Parts: sequence; structure tokens; C-alpha cells
Amino acid sequence: MKLTPLADKLIVEPISENEVTKAGIILPDTVDKEKPEKGRIIAVGSGKLADNGTRIAPQVKVGDMVLFRKYSPDDVKVDGKEYLILSESDILAIIE
Repeated sequence: MKLTPLADKLIVEPISENEVTKAGIILPDTVDKEKPEKGRIIAVGSGKLADNGTRIAPQVKVGDMVLFRKYSPDDVKVDGKEYLILSESDILAIIE
């Protein structure tokens, strides 16, 4: 099955990271639920439709590593792999 995002939607592959304290204790990503999430964009929609009917091109592209709000995306599972679908406006930053 293939996912194709529409309009300003993005398909993101989530990247989960565990945090390690100075003492070497590994804190799972479930400890801090309010921090932004990180992921790699794997598909980008055609862009948002403006009020005048023109299409606004997305600012992100496939392959970009991004930070986004934790509770904004919708979780989907395709062929046993988890993906996130979110709007471009939910992206906080591109990681370079």
C-alpha cells in the first residue's frame, strides 16, 4: 500500500530517541510527554490552497528531518510500519 498526502499534509517516519542522564540512566521517550517529536519526511502533499485559488508550495521536502508538536499528528500503520500524518503548520523546525 502507498500513502499519498493531500494538500498541506505530510507523511513522517517518526524517530524515537531515549535520553541518557549524566549518571548513565536511560530515560525512555515516555517520560516527557510535552516535548516536540522528531521525524523524517517521506512524502509531501501538493501544498495549501490559498483563498485566491493559488497553490502555496510546501516549505519542506522529502528527506527533511523535522521537529513537530507531540500531539498534532495522526498515527497510521501501513504494511506493519508506523507513520505519522500531519499538517505542514504543525512543523516547528527543520533540523539541519
